[in-house]
Amino acid sequence: MITRPARITPDVVMRQATLEDAGGLARARLRSRTHMEPWEPSRPEDYFTTQAQTARLRVQLEDCKAGRVVPWVLDREGDIVGSVTLSAIVLGPLRSGNLGYWIDVDHVGKGLATAAVTHACTAADAELGLHRIEAGTLLDNVPSQRVLAKCGFEEFGVAPEFLHINGAWRDHRLFQRILNDRTP
Repeated sequence: MITRPARITPDVVMRQATLEDAGGLARARLRSRTHMEPWEPSRPEDYFTTQAQTARLRVQLEDCKAGRVVPWVLDREGDIVGSVTLSAIVLGPLRSGNLGYWIDVDHVGKGLATAAVTHACTAADAELGLHRIEAGTLLDNVPSQRVLAKCGFEEFGVAPEFLHINGAWRDHRLFQRILNDRTP
């Protein structure tokens, strides 16, 4: 599942991840570790290494070949400053996927998440032919909820104890965006 790279800001390109991005992802994840901790699953120490990011990317790229995942990175002049992943892609009559994203701590609040989510929605519709995208946030992750609202997502429910985040099962606010009304 190949999607075209896109310049989402004057200095950031959103493109599909490659194995060569492992080192950049490891550096960005390590740099953003404390900032991301409240919103993420507990991570083992080696998660923040190039070796672990290479292994993670290998799995994602295999899932991408199978049409289940699209992993993107946000590349700022050779430096990874975030990522977006469209996962759990289902075609047929559902034509849906689940969206996740994060932005490097040094680039938060600059419109990158909104630009990246907007591009992911465009690619999901025009290139992948999806009908719907779903995303979830912790109940108190207001910045991420604002991004989703700006990108046309609507809240449709709350999932109790949905994901194990930062050491506990956490409730999540669920959002969706209907991309089109085409027949599958």
